[in-house]
Amino acid sequence: MSDPALGLLMLALIVVVIMMGFPTAFTLMGLGMFFGFFALHDPSQPWTQNHIFDLMVQRTYGAMTNDTLISIPLFVLMGYVMERGALVDKMFYSVQLAFRRVPASLAVATLIICTFWGIASGLVGAVVVLMGVIAFNPMLKAGYDVRLASGVITAGGTLGILIPPSVMIIVYAAVAGQSVVKLYASAMFPGFFLAFLYLVYIIGWALINPKIAPRLPESATRVPVPDWVPRFQQAYSRNMLFSLFAAIAAPSRALKIEAGGIRIGYGMLLKNLAAALFPLVLTVVTYWGVWWYVVIHPQASVDQDMPVAAVVHQSPAAAAKPPAHADEKPQQLGIDETTPSYSSTKSEGLEELGSPELLKEGPAAPVEAGPDPRFYIWFWICTIISGLLLVYYYWKLEAEQFEVLKLLSSSVMPLGILTIVVLAVILFGITTATESAAVGAAGAFLLAIQARTLNWQRVKESVFLTAKTTAMVCWLFVGSALFSAVFALLGGQQLVEQWVLSFNLTPVQFMILSQAIIFILGWPLEWTEIIVIFVPIFLPLLKHFSIDPILWGTLVFVNLQAAFLSPPVAMSAFYLKGVAPKHVTLNQIFAGMMPYMLIVIVCMIFMYLWPGMSLWLPNYLYGN
Repeated sequence: MSDPALGLLMLALIVVVIMMGFPTAFTLMGLGMFFGFFALHDPSQPWTQNHIFDLMVQRTYGAMTNDTLISIPLFVLMGYVMERGALVDKMFYSVQLAFRRVPASLAVATLIICTFWGIASGLVGAVVVLMGVIAFNPMLKAGYDVRLASGVITAGGTLGILIPPSVMIIVYAAVAGQSVVKLYASAMFPGFFLAFLYLVYIIGWALINPKIAPRLPESATRVPVPDWVPRFQQAYSRNMLFSLFAAIAAPSRALKIEAGGIRIGYGMLLKNLAAALFPLVLTVVTYWGVWWYVVIHPQASVDQDMPVAAVVHQSPAAAAKPPAHADEKPQQLGIDETTPSYSSTKSEGLEELGSPELLKEGPAAPVEAGPDPRFYIWFWICTIISGLLLVYYYWKLEAEQFEVLKLLSSSVMPLGILTIVVLAVILFGITTATESAAVGAAGAFLLAIQARTLNWQRVKESVFLTAKTTAMVCWLFVGSALFSAVFALLGGQQLVEQWVLSFNLTPVQFMILSQAIIFILGWPLEWTEIIVIFVPIFLPLLKHFSIDPILWGTLVFVNLQAAFLSPPVAMSAFYLKGVAPKHVTLNQIFAGMMPYMLIVIVCMIFMYLWPGMSLWLPNYLYGN
């Protein structure tokens, strides 16, 4: 048997052995050692001198010294601390009350919490199990269809590996040698867009067939209003914002109110006013932050570092011309000029990958180039719309809405601030991914301590689970590095490349073929096996087809959502089955997940037609 044939046999055996239930990491190492022993065998040397042992040590040392992997244990610890700290129950209750008038309100609240909690923890199993315990039984008791209830939990729970901070993105960055922060930025919009598509599907199904999600009884949607609030409204106004401002200005009537064992004090009035103004403050801070980062910050940088700067915008016609000098680099399709391993590939005759309109706009300018004139138009349009929505909201702010706002502020706000801080310090280059992971882990401990839900036993469990998960990822990298090296040594990588190139595919055809193969592999395999075994096979081919590894990787991230939703190895289904009532069958859970796989494909089509969904943010933040 020839060496390339041995390489293909390795590839086939790894799939078979993993499907038989053997641990992936040790299967990779075992097959790598076995086939590598024959590949590196020297008859003149004793078998103990085989170089496969040296290769094993080198690959292990390389994985252990990989700086990209340092952030994994910290992000995992952040997720386990928040999961063990039981911070979700109050959050789910408050979100469900906020969306009580929306069709399929329990399912909508479940999807929102799954998305939000997935961002914070990044642990698919933990999110699915936790939401299965908290939300599955209430949805079934309310008469929701089993397929709707199971589908929203299993699909929403997988978003944690797509929306940053995500362990899967870190693993891909280490495998592909790409920037973690660029991959985080590229996955941001597709992740939220996929969650939006899930939301549209749930509400649309509930509107078409109301029987699958009956309206909740009045007792389940009634907002608990404290006894002092009606009396407070009688003394001032039904509008809580007007009442609070009036009470702050003239507190004599408010200070006389006592109901339900609570006597209103001036500090209580200030605290409630702060809660009422939270949407306004959040909106102002958000828009001010955008204005500062887009308008003020670049101007300050230019004034300090580049007193005289000229920004040259390349026209579409000029972009299409060949280089005038030998040292100029040709414009590649979807590839940054700063990408080291792809910067010298010629793009002559290549088919446009994605929307032609995006390419006609020229490469995205870095932040220092200043905002596009259209930014001011859209900024003020969005500001006016947000202002009108706030005016309408505060005009209708009565007792129930005010209590819901207080619940949301106390349950969602702390975790939301922590998540935004962790992502912002990464994307804006304030800290590295590892440093931001440390900030997130420390913040998770503070939140759990503040909620008084963390004890020594839960801390020990979180640390143990973190060590277990981190060890699994590290051994996966050791095994995949050894397996990939032996596979390439046997000529398997070269054989696959020659086979793909023999089809004379266009970039679009290769993109579709590679994503289709990964989609099919998601049925029997998990995302870890696909990332560490099969993705490295495709990566060298990206250079030939001039495909941006950032764009291709983001498509893979979305594609791998199906790996958790596709039977027979749909881990989300098994996670949910473990906490579901006995009458819920695995087939019902599978049936509920299948539509979401189609939604994943629809999201990938949108990403292909509009690659700016993935590439605009990293190009804007970090330049081409």
